[in-house]
Amino acid sequence: MTAQRRGVSKNPESSAIEKKIKRGNAQRQASSWKGNVPSLLLLFGATGLVSWLYFTWSDDLTHTLVSRGEVLTQPRVFPVECSEDYKRYKHFPGCTPAKCGRAISDSVVTLEETQKLRRLAERGLSLGGSDGGASILDLHSGALSMGKQFVNIYRYFKNEIKEVFTKEDFELYSDVRGRIQKAISETFGLDSKQMYLTKPTFFSRINSTSAKTTHDEYWHPHIDKETYGSFDYTSLLYLSDYGLDFGGGRFVFMDPNSNRTVEPRAGRVSFFSSGSENLHHVEKVAWGTRYAITVSFTCDPDFAIDNPSLP
Repeated sequence: MTAQRRGVSKNPESSAIEKKIKRGNAQRQASSWKGNVPSLLLLFGATGLVSWLYFTWSDDLTHTLVSRGEVLTQPRVFPVECSEDYKRYKHFPGCTPAKCGRAISDSVVTLEETQKLRRLAERGLSLGGSDGGASILDLHSGALSMGKQFVNIYRYFKNEIKEVFTKEDFELYSDVRGRIQKAISETFGLDSKQMYLTKPTFFSRINSTSAKTTHDEYWHPHIDKETYGSFDYTSLLYLSDYGLDFGGGRFVFMDPNSNRTVEPRAGRVSFFSSGSENLHHVEKVAWGTRYAITVSFTCDPDFAIDNPSLP
């Protein structure tokens, strides 16, 4: 996430999430923990600390929602009951989640567009990169992973930046963002004009290099609405293929009775409501390199951000 990612102070809701995780584990009647480690969640530059109970479920309790080998001609939608959390937040008619769930589509972005966006990510991230396995590039704020910290790519590479990116790159990025927003609004029955792009929205590159700082620890279970505050809908556009470009790195929804995974496929868009009905994590990447774009939306215009523009 970005270097200025919003954090959430530890509060009673954190304990509630831990209880939810424990309850799910009991329902699975697991014989042993693969991990039971209180972790400080500080993903990609978070400034707040959230304590989570982290564990990994056994493979026989994991169901694949969509495999990498499948090509969806129509979006695949999985409704889930909205959490009670939304009652605690300001309500925005036409946008605040009333119909929650998760969905996967292979028809929002073409393969050619996906390849162009991956090349954009590769060029930008080649200018820096984390010492650990997780690097980010945020075209909106300019945040770029660099060693154990972040730099502003527009200031740090001021004279060279127009040799790295083109106007066409930014136009494609903005157009794809708009299509993802439309797909989310149509799936959840929203007024797309009441949805706003929010931060952090960023490219990510993950490999199997060991984490060097908490910024590299992308694999902890979390809830986007709790972690970021502004999030109402989260989406991911995958730029590489599970099983071909990398191993591990699947997206995992952690439901009370089982895990449900999405296997990344280049051009695949996965999106979901951001409340605790969609507790999730990303598996550690075992080999290769995983590229993706996280595109985030809010219902609150106070947290809206504009499309990025080339300086």
